[in-house]
Amino acid sequence: MVTVAALLLTVGAPSRPAVARKSGLPPWSGLFGMERPQSSRPRRAALVRPVPLPKPRPAEAPVVPEAPPAGKQAPAPGPEAASPPTPPAAPSACRLALTDMVAIAPSIPDIHGPGACGGEDLVRLEAVVLPDQRQVAVRPAAILRCTMASAIADWVRSDLSPQAASLGSPISSLDNLDSFECRGRNRVDGARLSEHGRANALDVRAFGLADGRSIALADRTVPRELRENVLHSVCTRFTTVLGPGSDGYHEDHVHLDLMERRNDYRICEWDVWDPLPQIAPLLPAARPDDAPPRAATAKPDTIKPDTAKPDAATSDGARPDIAASGPAEADPAKSDQVQPEQTKPDQIKSPTKKRR
Repeated sequence: MVTVAALLLTVGAPSRPAVARKSGLPPWSGLFGMERPQSSRPRRAALVRPVPLPKPRPAEAPVVPEAPPAGKQAPAPGPEAASPPTPPAAPSACRLALTDMVAIAPSIPDIHGPGACGGEDLVRLEAVVLPDQRQVAVRPAAILRCTMASAIADWVRSDLSPQAASLGSPISSLDNLDSFECRGRNRVDGARLSEHGRANALDVRAFGLADGRSIALADRTVPRELRENVLHSVCTRFTTVLGPGSDGYHEDHVHLDLMERRNDYRICEWDVWDPLPQIAPLLPAARPDDAPPRAATAKPDTIKPDTAKPDAATSDGARPDIAASGPAEADPAKSDQVQPEQTKPDQIKSPTKKRR
């Protein structure tokens, strides 16, 4: 290594001996990056020109995102960065009116199911609060639109509770058979969407009393007056009422909804039947005394009997003399004899009719 360095110094020394002597630098200064002597030739003075500055950024200018450094990719925008979060909608008038003083019905998110199933402004109706602050539990809790839940709460508070009090015990619960369910009408495949699929219907089977009794609305043993009062109250408040006798699908409950139809058309079909007799009668009941008289039906003409024919012994061929002479010329000797009785026409029995 020392020999090679010495050889390099020897070779590079004679290249610029004058410069090395003037500058006072060793001959190998150029090999190791030492300063070189300034050229004796003077340089032209550089012209200094003022550099224009950019205008100040206006205050209303949009913010431009900074470009990522070279060689780095910008991160993909997330869902939150792609669209700003939607502010929550203001509560509806129904939601503001349905307070805890009326019903326990917390709001739930909107439901958007297949087809037109679901709805907006939905609540979970858990209980109805009566004017005396007692609660009527909805079992199970019903998922309904706010308007339908409000109609149910008003019906229970104003109509059903006073009617149940006539049974000797206050109302305590409402039996919910079905509320929101994405299905067709009457669960028939291919049928039109039911109001249950729009969270706009409730099936009520019974209501419970504080003493433990359950009053089924389709039970014939329940007093008829009570069932008729319930019928009139629901048909006044709801646009559709289907109960026993309506279509065969509502024999054990009552369907209520607020379906909107043209010209405010309403449907109220519920037959309030009398209770069945405990013992089936063997004979028809006796006709009441105040019943109207029955209409008399025309009887068929009676068959007239044929005229009695004389016996063969007294026929014209057997007694020609009697037939010719007549009764005045009869033998007087034989007049005292007992004559055989002749059958009178009115004693001839008519033939028996055949039954159809």
